[in-house]
Amino acid sequence: MSSGGALSYVKKNMMIIILVAVVILFTVGTQGKILLPQNINNLISQNGYVFVLGTGMLLCILTGGNIDLAVGSVVCFTGGIGAVMMQAGLPVYLAVIVMLLVGLAIGAFQGFWIAWISVPPFIATLAGMYAFRGLSNVVLNGFAVGINNTTFLNVFGGGADCYVPDFFKGGSLNMTCLLAGIIGTAVFVILSLRGMIVRKQKGISSGNSAVELLKVVIIAALIMWLTYKLSQYKGIPSVLVWVALVLLIYGYITTNTAIGRYFYAVGGNEKATRLSGVNTKLVYFVAYANMGFLAGLAGILTVARASSAQPTYGQGYEMDAIASCFIGGASAYGGVGNITGVIIGAALMGIINQGMSIMGFSANYQRAVKGLVLLAAVLIDILSKKEKA
Repeated sequence: MSSGGALSYVKKNMMIIILVAVVILFTVGTQGKILLPQNINNLISQNGYVFVLGTGMLLCILTGGNIDLAVGSVVCFTGGIGAVMMQAGLPVYLAVIVMLLVGLAIGAFQGFWIAWISVPPFIATLAGMYAFRGLSNVVLNGFAVGINNTTFLNVFGGGADCYVPDFFKGGSLNMTCLLAGIIGTAVFVILSLRGMIVRKQKGISSGNSAVELLKVVIIAALIMWLTYKLSQYKGIPSVLVWVALVLLIYGYITTNTAIGRYFYAVGGNEKATRLSGVNTKLVYFVAYANMGFLAGLAGILTVARASSAQPTYGQGYEMDAIASCFIGGASAYGGVGNITGVIIGAALMGIINQGMSIMGFSANYQRAVKGLVLLAAVLIDILSKKEKA
């Protein structure tokens, strides 16, 4: 690889390199504690909502750097509705469906004003942030509402038993977790190699083949290492199942479907996209309706983990989601970003939080560091665009 090619590769994978550096830094700083199986498990469980909300936020950002400031309030509102329903003795499945539908309805409501009335997304969602935070207090009467339904807690990630059962009990390792890791790794490798072969047959350049192959090997090894670590504790957390489903589904949508390409097209050049026959208003509407739906799911995961709903839940969630996208490489101007970047951004923020907590730093320092990382990520995006210009 030439020096120019190496430099280009480093720029393209800058945040991955930073993520690895941060992991090494905190591994040394915590004397290896951050890589203990229980801490890795906690990292996933505590940051499940970031992965889910970041995925929805990415679609909004792709349309032109737009964001949704209401997601934290929607998480609180939908979670509060579900908690009240379960406290009243209504079936769990009904509460879950209602939470998702309420989230979807809120997203569609905001999407209507943004797409068809042309209210700026910042203003429309800022209004939603205030409105649904207030309605959350109305639903909960200003008090915490406990959730005691064990089925809900176990399925969506709350309590000591919120793990996928080990169907091969015996020994110190969770064999179901290991088997899932092996299958997941095999599927990833097969799909990656198939994609490389198809691109080569079609004459589509994907860079240096050896480098791409090395990247596949490293990711496969990381998946196996992660599942091995989880198998040493209790296995696969329930929240990881939901996060994985969201990431896989939206990863497919953004790379293999027409609507996925439309998000990028609108962010790249909305006028040209509209002139080519794409209903750009519908694209905006779908982005925000989807964001509301995923906020409903994040509300479910949040109240399940806490085993309760409170009027303060969800505060700052919108900033975590936005930061995960930009740190993961999404452009502040729209049209650039992917699900892999969301994973990197969310993981980086989670590692910073947990690493600094283990080392005894206060939450204030954690926020300061995350703010600097976010600024650095956006600066990299701006500078790279100036170089291309």
